[in-house]
Amino acid sequence: MTEHRIFLFTFLTTCILGLLACDGDEEDDDLLGNWVERSDFEGFRRSSAVSFAIGEFAYVGTGFNGDEDEYYRDFWRYDVNQNFWQRMDSLPGVGRSAAVAFSIGGTGYVGLGFDGDDELRDFYRYDASSNAWARIADFGGTARRNAVAFGLNGKGYVGTGDDGNTLKDFWEYDPGSNTWSQIPSLGGSKRENAVAFVLGDFAYVGTGSDNGSLELDFWQFDPTLLPDFPWVAMTDLDEEDDYAVIRENATAFTMNGRAYIVSGLRGSVTNSVWEYNPSNDFWTEKTPIEAAPRRDAVAFTVNERGFITTGRSGSSYFDDIWEFEPNEEEDEDD
Repeated sequence: MTEHRIFLFTFLTTCILGLLACDGDEEDDDLLGNWVERSDFEGFRRSSAVSFAIGEFAYVGTGFNGDEDEYYRDFWRYDVNQNFWQRMDSLPGVGRSAAVAFSIGGTGYVGLGFDGDDELRDFYRYDASSNAWARIADFGGTARRNAVAFGLNGKGYVGTGDDGNTLKDFWEYDPGSNTWSQIPSLGGSKRENAVAFVLGDFAYVGTGSDNGSLELDFWQFDPTLLPDFPWVAMTDLDEEDDYAVIRENATAFTMNGRAYIVSGLRGSVTNSVWEYNPSNDFWTEKTPIEAAPRRDAVAFTVNERGFITTGRSGSSYFDDIWEFEPNEEEDEDD
């Protein structure tokens, strides 16, 4: 190849790569949403923690940092209005990762998980008014990790996960009688590392994996249908050609009637963000999280403000916290 041809080939290759890069930037610029960094989580960096919200505050605790001896049980309260963290009473029992949490009224509930040796099935309630924990009835199903949970209409619901086998069973907790009752299992596939969220009168469960395969089915939970089958199949998460919602180890929060799935694993960690509109069962891509992409983070909503914190990527563990403004243009200065 002559010197002239080498120069022409290099020039054209550079131009093509430059155009492709520009196209990608333009596509990102077209996405709506802005991320704003807030005050770092004040506990140790960690992943696979849990979170729940009560009133004006969010609570984050448990998790691990990659050290076999560091399974946490500490809990921290985040004041979203004053943007600061305060240490609260620690969870009783052993430290753990991959647990579940939900809230009902002024009470938080935390249970299940993995302590480094065994899956767990113990459960605890947290009284925010007195900053005190009490043990409640053990979970009705098998000990497990990587399950999902949500509170809805005064009851708690826990299901899916891994007890050595990937699971799809679901259980209802009645705080009045302190009892667990099995309800019809999630429709579709077994899964672990999924997400669950509540919008209005319904809950939704989706994403996750089984035996290394990402699950694409997406389900609405309607408690008014109990004791009959309460699961309604929604549009699969890969139904549209441009959907890229399927993933595992993601996190989710809700704001103003919409839900947001953030980051997680799609072969590798991703920073992508998708918004779910329940009125038309449709997903829209939003501005990617401006922090490091991560897996096994936690998310919460307080006063229609959504946040994500902690998580990991490879051997890097995080303690930064980010707030999402879904209808704002991206601010490069944030």
